Amino acid sequence: MLQQIREHIRVAAIFGPGNRIRPVWFDWRQQKHTVQEITCCWDEREGSAVRLHFAVSDGADLYELTYNATTHIWQLATVET
Repeated sequence: MLQQIREHIRVAAIFGPGNRIRPVWFDWRQQKHTVQEITCCWDEREGSAVRLHFAVSDGADLYELTYNATTHIWQLATVET
């Protein structure tokens, strides 16, 4: 079941060469979720802001994380259990 969440979260990410970003883990509701797989990445523009989307799995559930490259805010957009 897909749930809309839209909560700000804390994310540990590796900012690699060029424009590459890889989320490693995130905290949500006082639980740490380790990213085991990134299944898809895409970006979108909202005016002048760029929002990066990451579909990630912790081995049990699928999450959509977003990163606003202008405000540098991470958000948990959706969860599929």
